[in-house]
Amino acid sequence: MLRPSLLAAALAAAFPAFANPDLDTLRAELQEMRATYEARIQSLEARLEQTAARATETAPPENPSQASADSRFNPDISLILQGGYAHLDDIGERPIGGFLPAGHDHGAARGFSLDHTELAMSASVDPYFNGYFNLALLDEAVEIEEAWVQTSSLGNGFSLKGGRFLSGLGYQNEKHPHAWDFADNNLMYRALFGEAYGNDGVQMKWVAPTELFMEFGAEAGRGANFPGTDRNQNGIGSSVLFSRFGGDLGISNSWRGGLSYLAAKASEREGELEDILDEHAETLFTGTSKTWVADFVWKWAPDGNARERSFSFAGEYFRRSERGSLLCESATPDGACFGMEDAYRSRQSGFYAQGVYRFMPRWRTGYRYDRLDPGTVYFGGNNAYLMASEHKPTRHSLMLDYSPSEFSRLRLQYSKDRSMQDLSENQWFVQYIHSLGAHGAHKF
Repeated sequence: MLRPSLLAAALAAAFPAFANPDLDTLRAELQEMRATYEARIQSLEARLEQTAARATETAPPENPSQASADSRFNPDISLILQGGYAHLDDIGERPIGGFLPAGHDHGAARGFSLDHTELAMSASVDPYFNGYFNLALLDEAVEIEEAWVQTSSLGNGFSLKGGRFLSGLGYQNEKHPHAWDFADNNLMYRALFGEAYGNDGVQMKWVAPTELFMEFGAEAGRGANFPGTDRNQNGIGSSVLFSRFGGDLGISNSWRGGLSYLAAKASEREGELEDILDEHAETLFTGTSKTWVADFVWKWAPDGNARERSFSFAGEYFRRSERGSLLCESATPDGACFGMEDAYRSRQSGFYAQGVYRFMPRWRTGYRYDRLDPGTVYFGGNNAYLMASEHKPTRHSLMLDYSPSEFSRLRLQYSKDRSMQDLSENQWFVQYIHSLGAHGAHKF
């Protein structure tokens, strides 16, 4: 754009005849033109500065890690509400035949009941650590199920976790009840841990830099939960080793397999059995418990779209051996066992297999089969008072659930339960699960 001074010079050169007679008039007109152009230029420059300022205020940061501390450190909070109705026979206790009872088994109450209410929080602590907290509430009972911190920047595929956490052994162990595919737990986990194996300790994991997914982990902890006990001693009460392998088969199939090992120490671990007179007897076990777990998972979704249709298969097998001493004390004067302690050895196994099919975007159906083997149990001199069971617990379960959204689920389940000695039960469950607030994605 020509400045007014240059324009005036050009006009004077082009019309020299009129330069002198009309010089005052031309100067006045040029001065007016100059003022007008400068006003317009200043207006355009001001508008340009305002537009640039607004763009700077609304533009996202160049590096997401430089987001404000308020958005980065505020924790994600979720509240899980679940409960329902259970139609069960009038049975006081529900022990699994041939197995010493495990702890932390909430079971299911007859009729209407409120199940676990879970309060969970997670967030980045700083650029180096993440934190997670899960609180389980049930009537008067409040329990910290998980409270841990985990590194986020060790690099080279390594991560370190410390605090209270669900162990990485097996497939379902790290899942909270609201993430189960059925209304209740499988018999295998009920026999091994009651619900799941949690620990206070440390966990190290390493993911190999390979195309095939390979993960290896080790844990060392207090070992206070079943099958161990809180021994009030220094050192390690339990240890876990696990490995996982997996990958994709095309775009529609994926798989994962794993092998885990748990070693725990127990001191006067409480249990209950029936003696040869069918009287109730209380037991105390002291010794070591070793468990191997093999798991396999396969998932299918056409073209990788699991929201429309999908199928998943999961199965786990365990083999547990315990060795030590068992003290037996009859609960009534009519019992056959009175404060006798002798050697105890057992070798037991079992498995479950389940398939879940999503046949419509919001509907799923599934079947699960459970089977346990009490194996060989040796009571030492107590064989005259305690009898090893030959009953092999089994259960068939069918479920149908509907999810109006990703935050809610309604479920109907039927189970034919033969887990108790000489008892067969038809079980019906109606369950609801609702998630309030931010909730992270579940594991594979």
